[in-house]
Amino acid sequence: MTPMAAYKVGVHIRPQHTSVHAMRAAWRDADAMGVDSITIWDHFYPLSGDPDGTHFECWSLLAAIVSAIAYRNPDLLADMARTVDHLSDGRLILGLGAGNSERDHAEYGFGYGTPGERLKALRSALERIKTRLARLNPRPKGRLPILIGGGGEQVTLQLVAKYADMSNTPGSPDVVRHKNQVIDNWCVRLGRNPAEIERTSNVPVSAVDGLEAYVEAGAQRLQVQLDHPFDLSPVEKALKRRDSA
Repeated sequence: MTPMAAYKVGVHIRPQHTSVHAMRAAWRDADAMGVDSITIWDHFYPLSGDPDGTHFECWSLLAAIVSAIAYRNPDLLADMARTVDHLSDGRLILGLGAGNSERDHAEYGFGYGTPGERLKALRSALERIKTRLARLNPRPKGRLPILIGGGGEQVTLQLVAKYADMSNTPGSPDVVRHKNQVIDNWCVRLGRNPAEIERTSNVPVSAVDGLEAYVEAGAQRLQVQLDHPFDLSPVEKALKRRDSA
């Protein structure tokens, strides 16, 4: 069990139905509060509300980033990540996933394929990204941890155990506990120390009063999800709850 005072609190700012001005203000306010991380997703269209509402592309926002692997050449993505890592003074987290929005792929001319094909592409891309990062000059300024998002137990969590520095698994505390155990099991099979992988989960605002259940399930970093208008009071509450534990 993770000690209650040890977990990290972040904010997940969804770049949909909003403006750059509003996001920039939320980023600054969250940073001033002392959050441990600020993340956004990698989609091209809103995932809730008006499907044709305003939306912004993640890499251009220069935040901590989650990228669907099919959208960019893996070697180029590694170089982009290294560059943003220098721009952010070594604070970038490179989040990767197999992609779960068919519309994003279709509208921008990327093949969506089957889940198996997308996971195969993710495995190949992870190997290419790690190789390219090792060749770049200069190297990343910070640790540039690789985070893999998803909960598929046969492939995705195996990739987490093999390649990732961080995982991001969705779901209730019971689901998070189970997924973390699956990651541990894969680590044992692959000969890796499970403690090398930081466990994270994005949680809704409604879960802020029950963060301890996620921590008891093995989560070490909890990202409170926010949509516009970005009311940061639940994040502030989560920080106070964490600090008083």
